[in-house]
Amino acid sequence: MGDQILTTVDWARAQFALTAMYHWIFVPLTLGLSFLIAFFESIYVKTGNVEWKKLTKFWMTLFGVNFAIGIATGIILEFQFGTNWSNYSWMVGDIFGAPLAIEGIFAFFLEATFFAVMFFGWHRVSKGFHLFSTWMVAVGSNLSAVWILVANGWMQSPAGMSFNPDKARFEMQNFWDVALSPVAIHKFTHTTSSAFLLASLFVVGVSALFLLQARHQKMAKRSMVVAAVFGFVASIFCAFTGDEAAFNVAHRQPMKLAAMEGLYVGQEKAPLIAVGAINAGKRPGDDQPAFHQAVKIPGLLSLLANRDPNSFVPGIDDLVFGNAGQNVVGAEQRMITGRTAISALASYKEAKGRGDVAAATSALAIFDQNKGDLGYGYLSSAVQAVPPVAITFYSFHIMVVLGTLFPLIFLLVIYFAFRGTLESQRWLNLACFASIFLGYVAQQAGWVVAEVGRQPWAIQGLLPVGVASTNIAVSNVQTTFYIFLTLFTALLVAEIRIMVKQIKTGPEA
Repeated sequence: MGDQILTTVDWARAQFALTAMYHWIFVPLTLGLSFLIAFFESIYVKTGNVEWKKLTKFWMTLFGVNFAIGIATGIILEFQFGTNWSNYSWMVGDIFGAPLAIEGIFAFFLEATFFAVMFFGWHRVSKGFHLFSTWMVAVGSNLSAVWILVANGWMQSPAGMSFNPDKARFEMQNFWDVALSPVAIHKFTHTTSSAFLLASLFVVGVSALFLLQARHQKMAKRSMVVAAVFGFVASIFCAFTGDEAAFNVAHRQPMKLAAMEGLYVGQEKAPLIAVGAINAGKRPGDDQPAFHQAVKIPGLLSLLANRDPNSFVPGIDDLVFGNAGQNVVGAEQRMITGRTAISALASYKEAKGRGDVAAATSALAIFDQNKGDLGYGYLSSAVQAVPPVAITFYSFHIMVVLGTLFPLIFLLVIYFAFRGTLESQRWLNLACFASIFLGYVAQQAGWVVAEVGRQPWAIQGLLPVGVASTNIAVSNVQTTFYIFLTLFTALLVAEIRIMVKQIKTGPEA
């Protein structure tokens, strides 16, 4: 039975990864394009130039297609918490459900209400109210992201809760500690700024295609300038928020940071890997090198992690086996503490069941002393606390390299636009069009870092994914996996076909 449970967990993880990555194809474009549309319409209302109205309605059409399919994939994504992760839902439903409920009741209804006015109210409401509705759709879309990312941030760094030993559930104690945790704040700012960046790449890339085809050139250049300015500002903000997010990871998820940099042996003046070929055969505690080849920047990882280039950054070996000299408690020791907590919890329930108040009180005190490492007690080996290093490392570096490239593209667009030679820069327009695909690669890589890098935890340090899953037949999860794969692929193909058709039609229609 144990092997079947493990297989079921793996399929459940694969299914959630599939649906989440498909969903994230649509979400960032919705978040960023909604603001760009609001900018375009604001220019139209201020100038009265109908060309800006045509431009706004063109991008609004593409936004609407993307918005609708994003909702469909998001609903399916949330259902999985009840089907494949019922133990997770039981143990943390009081906390995890609150931000999701707020997102559905408040943010989604806000954007849905004004969405109808934005699309169908052009000749039914005043210019001012229509513009207000467009801005409310942008605000509502991003408010939805707030609460989704608060929930995700809590999973990465739980706060504002306590464990109820009688019900074996985590219960919320302080809503604002959950909503305003540093992890949640930085996750929201980094994710939304990256979404603004992607949407800017999309607008710039599609507009560049018009220039390559010598069609709708005036509209294309206007769109490119606004999107490039917005994208450049977003890319700078994205870099800043990314640095703050990495700083939080260093202090709340040090194993994730070690995997992001392929750092096995902790060190002072730890270098940042600029480029590297990681050794896939490397295992914690062995003597193999971590990299086949690597270009390192001395001291930079210590600076980014601790704001001190001479500071110590723990590596995977330290976090698995411990490092007493640097006061690093390893997973081996945490497993002992976690198993003590699990045993004490069982003793507490047993003593309470037979009415032995003194024994129950003693067992509960032991549990409270050790509950911080509760999740480690479910691991069978300390090495299980290590996420897939190669995937995390390469995803992180792909994201960073592409994130460095995008602001350069935006600057070049702005430069040649103001010189009046943008349409003649074929090489740049080709690069802009290709950057649409690269933007999506960077987005997906970022989420791989965030989610794969925190494995094996459903809730950091408290609940492994193996304990969080539903005990159902593996065939059920396999069947739904392939159903979702087929359905989501069909939706993606449908969106691309509709968008391509609309782009071929152009704004003039």
